[in-house]
Amino acid sequence: MDAFRVTGGKPLAGTVRVSGTKNLVSKLMVASLLSDSASTFTNAPIRLGEVDITADIARSLGTEITMTPESGGSLTMNTPEFTTTVVPQRFAGLNRIPILMVGPLLHRTGTASVPMPGGDKIGVRPVNYHITALEQMGAKVEFVDNYFHCTADKLTGTTITLPFPSVGATENIIMSAVLARGTTILDNAAVEPEIFELMRYLQKMGAIINLETNRRIIIDGVDRLKGTQQRVMPDRIEAASFACAAIATKGDIFIEGAMQSTMMTFLNNIRRLGADFDVTSNGIRFFYKDTLKPLAIETDVHPGFMTDWQQPWVLLMTQAHGMSVVHETVYENRFGYTQELRKMGAQIQLYKSCLGGNPCRFKSLVHPHSAVILGPTKLKGSKIVIPDLRAGFVYLIAASLAEGESIITGIHHVERGYEHIQQKLQGLGVEIERIQVEE
Repeated sequence: MDAFRVTGGKPLAGTVRVSGTKNLVSKLMVASLLSDSASTFTNAPIRLGEVDITADIARSLGTEITMTPESGGSLTMNTPEFTTTVVPQRFAGLNRIPILMVGPLLHRTGTASVPMPGGDKIGVRPVNYHITALEQMGAKVEFVDNYFHCTADKLTGTTITLPFPSVGATENIIMSAVLARGTTILDNAAVEPEIFELMRYLQKMGAIINLETNRRIIIDGVDRLKGTQQRVMPDRIEAASFACAAIATKGDIFIEGAMQSTMMTFLNNIRRLGADFDVTSNGIRFFYKDTLKPLAIETDVHPGFMTDWQQPWVLLMTQAHGMSVVHETVYENRFGYTQELRKMGAQIQLYKSCLGGNPCRFKSLVHPHSAVILGPTKLKGSKIVIPDLRAGFVYLIAASLAEGESIITGIHHVERGYEHIQQKLQGLGVEIERIQVEE
């Protein structure tokens, strides 16, 4: 099977361009199915495994797709009609996209059958928020033989309050509401930048969407949406990951495309850490400055410290002088990757207690969702198995930082979410090559 061999120990330096965000492009692809005319997305990361999976699902339903790698990537979706309303079983468990197909299918055909979605094993991500919302809007839903079978003559606007500001549920409700009869009021919605970009795209298609204060989104249903064009925003997760790589290795990286407006909380903590950055018109330069200070942070929904920034941040904290704390409040099982880091020499201890002051859904439960990191620690090369997408990039940074050689398997996980990752790391001075190893 494919693996990466990485020889570490050098500071990372140079310029890297971040791709369009994975967490947005796949949702734009789904939203395009709400119209029978074509939409084109530029700055699209078309070499991502996530895009391939979403494209294959859409093609199975009748979508015509054109991908052009030139000029940063262009992706055109055109679905004049659906050839089936059943998402094939082979897509069960691959990612979260199948459940998002329900809204477009119901609006245009009145029926939808989708298999149970999947994704990285980072904690329980149930679809009950999605199903409850669809039922509130008038859909009839049955779960039979690992399929959600949904029907609706016409979805109808209503008032929905999410128990937790789930990103996926918010996106699903918005896409289900834009063509519904009447007005939908969504309270306790997620308000991540990617959701704002999705709403901006839908508004360009003809939707009427208001983002109000206190996490309230109001959608007035319209009769029809038309295809349009949208540029995919740069990936703030990839940008933060490379920033952590620069500072952890005592390097200096200019990240082309990094946006200050989407990374405010992360940038504040970089300054508190004792590292620094310079914002320019086309990106942000991150660089090691002086001895790194230990910090205590808590992940949260936007505008808090993003849960997908947590993994590279924990690695960065292994190079800070003293004891740092990370309290994960979004997913209950997101520290599994630390076991491999400990094999490399990191001093990380997990706790079931809430080591922070933010309200946490996992209080008094058995989930190890707080980490204490003691640094600085010299890491040593190791044989590493990647368990999920975000852990994958962390292991690549760790291997770049470590003394000696690391062999990293399970690289399909990281290639699902980071476009041209090998070439980008090589451009920053990392000794990394693709090899074949026995399974």
